[in-house]
Amino acid sequence: MNYNTCFHLLSLLFIQCSIVSLAMTVRNLNSDQFALFEFKDRIVDPQNVLANNWTNSTSVCKWVGVSCGIIHETVVALNLTNMNLRGTNPPHLGNPSFLFSIDLSNNNFYGHLPKEFGQLHHLRIIRLSYNRLNGEIPSWLRNLHRVQRIHFRDNSLSGGLPDDLCVHLPKLKELYLSRNELSSSIPSSINKCCNLQILELSINQFNGIIPKSIRNLTQVKQLYLGLNNLEGQIPEEIGNLFSLEMLNIQAIKGLTGQIPTSIFNISSLKTIALSRNSLLGSLSNDMCQHLPELEGLYLHSNELSGNIPSSIGKCNNLKNLLLSHNQFMGIIPRSIGNLTRLQELYLGFNNLEGQIPEEIGNLLGLELLTIKAIKGLMIPTSIFNISSLKTIDLSNNSLSGSLPNDMCQHLPKLEGLYLSRNELSGNIPSSISKCNNLKILAFSYNQLTGIIPRSIGNLTRLKELYLGLNNLEGQILEEISNLFSLEMLGIQAIKGLTGQIPTSIFNIYSLKTIALSSNSLLGSLPNDMCQHLLKLEGLY
Repeated sequence: MNYNTCFHLLSLLFIQCSIVSLAMTVRNLNSDQFALFEFKDRIVDPQNVLANNWTNSTSVCKWVGVSCGIIHETVVALNLTNMNLRGTNPPHLGNPSFLFSIDLSNNNFYGHLPKEFGQLHHLRIIRLSYNRLNGEIPSWLRNLHRVQRIHFRDNSLSGGLPDDLCVHLPKLKELYLSRNELSSSIPSSINKCCNLQILELSINQFNGIIPKSIRNLTQVKQLYLGLNNLEGQIPEEIGNLFSLEMLNIQAIKGLTGQIPTSIFNISSLKTIALSRNSLLGSLSNDMCQHLPELEGLYLHSNELSGNIPSSIGKCNNLKNLLLSHNQFMGIIPRSIGNLTRLQELYLGFNNLEGQIPEEIGNLLGLELLTIKAIKGLMIPTSIFNISSLKTIDLSNNSLSGSLPNDMCQHLPKLEGLYLSRNELSGNIPSSISKCNNLKILAFSYNQLTGIIPRSIGNLTRLKELYLGLNNLEGQILEEISNLFSLEMLGIQAIKGLTGQIPTSIFNIYSLKTIALSSNSLLGSLPNDMCQHLLKLEGLY
């Protein structure tokens, strides 16, 4: 056979293969197009996005939400998020056999997931979160051996996790099942999902214990188990999850025992959220020795006791520290002043004593300071130099002494100042007006004396004002009428407060509550007092 004959035969073979390939591509595209037309015809599309775009006059590969492969030109991805689509998931979506990714999240699909989805053997990603799907987790999921991401959060799925789910999904990296109605126990076979990086099971009705086999999920970075009906203890084996960045096991009253010390050896951790459980015991002295990345430590609302470790100062990346509503005792360690990146600090409702350390003044990034319901504490003036503060809540302590005259000199961002139920004395500083972003000012239940300063009328963003149960005297000032955003005015039980109620108060249309009872106020009420008080709900 000469060269020309061979060349012609090869050319003919190539042309025939190209024709066959083209025919297969056309057939696949036609099949995909038909399946998507069937899907469109069986759902409600209130914005008519699909009705106007998915037409015969346009190639299926150019339809909104549709992506095709480069080589074979078949539909490989379907992304129809946030379109307010309604209806059941039609079985026809199981027909595009080369579908790689399907995302129907943030719509109003309801009912069971069709078994035809189990035919999508090429599927890597399935996102159906934020819909109204119900029924059990379908058994056909185990057919999707290549799937890496399953997102079913915020639906109404019920039943338990299939025991062998992870046996058939060795490549699974993300499993989002939170905010459903799933029950039964977490299967010990969860460890077979050995490539998992995110496991989200929170806000369901899972019961039983946290399985010890979870130790094998060594690639997990985020673990969410909170708000379930679990019981028992946090297993020590969680300490094996050396890639863990987020540990979130919150609001489980059946969760008791001590916090495993092994958790504090996971150097990759950025967040430890174990609040609102029934955890006992004390924190280890060296808890921050191996947590260089930790940014959030949420341990509030447990039954933890002992001292706050002085080594807390070594968690120097902390931004949020919440230890309130426990039984911690002893003093607030001075080393807390080393947490210079701290933004929120909650220490209230413990059995602490002594003084609030001056070193708190070093926390120059602090936005929220809450230390309340702790008897015997003193207030350091350095707090008023933290210019980043948005909220100071030191209420319900035994704070004594007077407020510094320049307390608002360095608090330009302060929105909430809660100092009620203490033993503060002296005058209300006239410089209070320099806290001109204040929305809530609570000074009630103290021993403050003198008059209400006229400068308080400059706090034009104020929404709530509480000055009652003090030893103030004089009159309620006309300047209060400048507070055009005020919703709550509480100046009660001050016998030294005399004179008439300023009529201008009744012009503050935003007021919902006026509480001026148990004073020594005189005079009559204006005839048109309710003319501008359309929102008023309480008049005391």
